[in-house]
Amino acid sequence: MTRELILPRSAWLAMRRHVRRRAPLEACGLLAGRDGRVELVVGVRNAARSPVRYMMNPHDQWRAFNKIEHLGMELLGIYHSHPNGPHQPSATDIREALYSAVQIIWSPRDGDWQAGGFWIEAGHVSEVPLQIVI
Repeated sequence: MTRELILPRSAWLAMRRHVRRRAPLEACGLLAGRDGRVELVVGVRNAARSPVRYMMNPHDQWRAFNKIEHLGMELLGIYHSHPNGPHQPSATDIREALYSAVQIIWSPRDGDWQAGGFWIEAGHVSEVPLQIVI
């Protein structure tokens, strides 16, 4: 389990822009890097085109995984938004978590989009600190 995910401020802002632009639909994407530090944010189209569900467009996801591999990085995280809440993984998120990666859930709170990090494994959810750095 990852104990912490390090996100440059630019990565944090890129994810936030993406989820804001896609609202009221759910947005989704991948985070890659090395040694727990995110170096790449790849927004992926939501094939479900839904405000309560996401399914990564298979072609976009395949291209993103190829890019991650080509750059010698590893998948560190998967992000998506919950435009109408909840602020943590839903039952669907828990049931469908397939990758060993931090799950970042974005949702509107206190007038702005906020995010939390979670590790989901075998139906169990643990919070993962997100360290935002310059």
